[in-house]
Amino acid sequence: MTQQHPTTDIQSSDGLWQWLQHQRLSLAFTTYQTNRLFLVGCKADGRIAVNERLFDKPMGLYADRDRLIMSTRYAIWQLENRLAENETHLGCDRLYVPSLSYTTGDLNVHDVVVDKNNELLFINTDFSCLAKLRPGYSFEPVWQPPFISKLKAEDRCHLNGLALRGGEPTYVTACSATDDPAGWRNHRVDGGIVMHIPSNDIIATGLSMPHSPRWYRGKLWLLNSGSGELGWLDGDQFTPVTFCPGFVRGLAFVGDYALVGLSKLRSKTFGGLALQQRLAETGQSSQCGLLIIDINTGAIVHSLHIDGAVEELFDVVVLPKVQLPRVLGFQDDDIDRLISFPGSGGLITTKPTVKRPGIGKPVQTAGLPRSSPLANVSEAPVKFQQVYHLTSDNLAPYDAMTYPSLQKRWQTQPQRGELLAVSASVDGEMVGFAVAEQFIQDDATPASELLSLFVIPAYRDQGIATALVKHLQPLLVQPLAVTAFPSI
Repeated sequence: MTQQHPTTDIQSSDGLWQWLQHQRLSLAFTTYQTNRLFLVGCKADGRIAVNERLFDKPMGLYADRDRLIMSTRYAIWQLENRLAENETHLGCDRLYVPSLSYTTGDLNVHDVVVDKNNELLFINTDFSCLAKLRPGYSFEPVWQPPFISKLKAEDRCHLNGLALRGGEPTYVTACSATDDPAGWRNHRVDGGIVMHIPSNDIIATGLSMPHSPRWYRGKLWLLNSGSGELGWLDGDQFTPVTFCPGFVRGLAFVGDYALVGLSKLRSKTFGGLALQQRLAETGQSSQCGLLIIDINTGAIVHSLHIDGAVEELFDVVVLPKVQLPRVLGFQDDDIDRLISFPGSGGLITTKPTVKRPGIGKPVQTAGLPRSSPLANVSEAPVKFQQVYHLTSDNLAPYDAMTYPSLQKRWQTQPQRGELLAVSASVDGEMVGFAVAEQFIQDDATPASELLSLFVIPAYRDQGIATALVKHLQPLLVQPLAVTAFPSI
């Protein structure tokens, strides 16, 4: 069975390129779902230009004039602009190059900012705290909600958003005020809060998975993600300004406009959200993309619609006075050959090098999504990756790769909760597949069950089945009990 790799289709509204040119800016946004950083600008002829690069689980994004700072799975990257004033390269007027990386370990870092003292701060979601970098450590805690009793990698309240005011960290958003491991998952509908860091006070409650707080023009703006709304706090009350047809996450401002990221709703995990009900009432489906909203009227003036492989966005930033940005990644030799130094007179392109030892062999590249080094009969690397947004219906094409058959299971046992899966593939051919389900039991406790585990005969006895289960475990709230499966 061949694994399909859907393309990404990006369509802009009429006049978006004129708006970008009039505002003299470009955009950047991240999607950890497909491991990509996107830059959006305009070509000389006015057409929209999109540049994308692979990074490993990019999430929080911060921009100033000559750098991007981005959180990834286990590191925070600084990408520096290598073009001088008025210098261009292949038509682009900003060239961001991965230049510095600080290894934090997998903290599930969400928002990242730089404060008035030029210190990098970030939301350490797994450890439920605000943190900063400190040499010799993965991170240094700066602040934690008073209801968090201990710093443990348990994502207790899903602390996710950070807003500066006057250059100082002032507000955070969280999905709940819980102190239990992953306790926020049972409070998605109305357990969301906003906190004021200096006073330790909860200043707003009753929100639905709030994200992306931003202080702008004397107001605290935020996204009430579970209801699909952009709005601001009036005292302790959330005042919606615009309804957006998607899970809103990622917020930036320029002039009279807000830029809002949209994500499609995940499967039954997010059932019961106000957004889901409102979309159903209006006959709409959730969308992925960017919206540009007039904050004075609430009108959506422009949009960027994304379809195909990308279904979720995380963060968005504005790149002022940039027409056509580009970023170097690790996929080609540009990062080897584009050189600059004081007195170089600009960017230099060096000659291609001869083949070096190791070329042609599978090598893990820093910052890229991981693949497994496990060998197989063809000595090609086995690639393990999560399969997203599964339901009992869209699992049907995978049934030949399930054991026991899930299609037979659904005939007598309906889906109970969220389905999570990991595939194993070699050169694009699926060779193994594991599916688990996490759900809430009758006694209100969470549980996880391995429903299916299959490896095609030619690739058995190589540890692939064990590796599939190992890759599934971190995705689940409760550990799997693996029994009653053949030795494959």
